[in-house]
Amino acid sequence: MKILLDECVPWPMHKLLVGHTCTTAKKRGWHAVKNGELIQKAETEFDLFITCDQNIRYQQNLQGRRIAILELSSNDLRRIMMSGELLDQAVETIQPGEYREFCIP
Repeated sequence: MKILLDECVPWPMHKLLVGHTCTTAKKRGWHAVKNGELIQKAETEFDLFITCDQNIRYQQNLQGRRIAILELSSNDLRRIMMSGELLDQAVETIQPGEYREFCIP
């Protein structure tokens, strides 16, 4: 699966996503792109967009999207790393076009 990590997601988290191709919006040169346009761009090349932006579902129309969006409840790297198994499960089960909140304990 090709995964795009939003700017707010800590890059070291990609180590948990074994077997997937990961990059960041910043590495793609999309760091100044607003969320609506970012999702449109991501949708043409990626299967999954991971963000910590908890307002994205209110600010963007996510209906009819092809890209899956996983919203993390925190960008605290330590907590994310401790939730690696649950995160892997969420990534493996998310469907194209699905928006899912992932609560990190």
